[in-house]
Amino acid sequence: MNRKKLKIGLFGFGCVGYGLYQVLQKTNGLKTTIKTIVVKHPDKTREIDKEHFSFDKNDILEDPEINVVVELIDDADAAFDIVKTALSKGKAVVTANKKMIAEHFDELLELQSTYNVPLLYEAACCASIPIIRNLEEYYDNDLLESIEGIVNGSTNYILSKTFSDHISYDTALLQAQQNGYAESNPILDTGGFDAKYKLLILLAHAFGLVVRPDDIFNIGINRIGEIELAYAREKKLKIKLVAHAYKNSKGLISCFVLPKFIPQTHHLHTVDDVFNGILTKTSFADVQFFVGKGAGAHPTASAVLSDLSALTYDYRYEYKKLIQGEYLEHDEAIFLKVFFRHQKRYSKDYIQLFDEVNESYANSENAYIIGRISLENIKTIQTADADNSFILLETLPEFSPILNTQKLKTYELIE
Repeated sequence: MNRKKLKIGLFGFGCVGYGLYQVLQKTNGLKTTIKTIVVKHPDKTREIDKEHFSFDKNDILEDPEINVVVELIDDADAAFDIVKTALSKGKAVVTANKKMIAEHFDELLELQSTYNVPLLYEAACCASIPIIRNLEEYYDNDLLESIEGIVNGSTNYILSKTFSDHISYDTALLQAQQNGYAESNPILDTGGFDAKYKLLILLAHAFGLVVRPDDIFNIGINRIGEIELAYAREKKLKIKLVAHAYKNSKGLISCFVLPKFIPQTHHLHTVDDVFNGILTKTSFADVQFFVGKGAGAHPTASAVLSDLSALTYDYRYEYKKLIQGEYLEHDEAIFLKVFFRHQKRYSKDYIQLFDEVNESYANSENAYIIGRISLENIKTIQTADADNSFILLETLPEFSPILNTQKLKTYELIE
């Protein structure tokens, strides 16, 4: 098969944009040319000559010679405008903007269908790990039961440094910012939102389930405290921010992003620093484990490069699980065993929300409960006391067809 020649219009020349430029210079077999690079700030010092840059998006979008648009900017709203226009003009698109994809997934599906052009976004999920392509091609007929993993390199770096170097969370976060792994306002990563956007994308390719970002519950690591760190060290556990999606026997999907205690026997225990790790479980192949760098210029650029290579063969996502008609409903009727740290003065209120309490502890100010609780009650806690509570997953979820709605009606958490 003859490979298609690509003439690229590149939006953004930050860390990943420059990384892509570098790897393309070293990739001789790929028939690609970057014709135009559009950037926002004309006075910013850049690594290559000014003659390569433009400041008008129409220099790419209105150029009939450019057949591929690569979008690598931070602004999700501006990115959607670029991607929407490019697709409507018949240009293939490669993007790494997981927030943009998650917030406009239905619209992007429709645009691809209407204009018959591909949109690829491997770099939006786990950087160097080709998880989307594997879900599309390898697991299209195998009965996928679950997918879980570390999908955010920034938080994994922070947690790894906290445990390996015994430094504070704040110090580890500062180091992540200094190394370019976290932004000056890192809440997108540390609050679990980035992981939620990635999980939303994975759900569509893994199970044929299309949801909105608000449909996925997330707790990040931004309120991690010394009690849970001390507990983890005492029990020889690590804390990881893990995205989860499970299908029960009735075909209902439960999905959420929560910090999780990881024992030494678990695959994710060895996934440290900026690495990501994904576990899939299927009916036929059982458990498979993917690991690779999840942050940094070259790992992310390598995923963009892979998508560009695929486009030279006219590859596109077939969304096989969507076409197969799975469209499984989202299920919140599950129970989790959790470690729940909170202010001591609210212990009596909180303990009533647990169906089972295995262990509890309190000092003069703080306390924790280990026990079984519904996901709905966890949401109730977070809504009422988001600034003072912290929840970690202790074990895999237990599925239940019944929601404990009575407790939600009976108890008011805090004054």
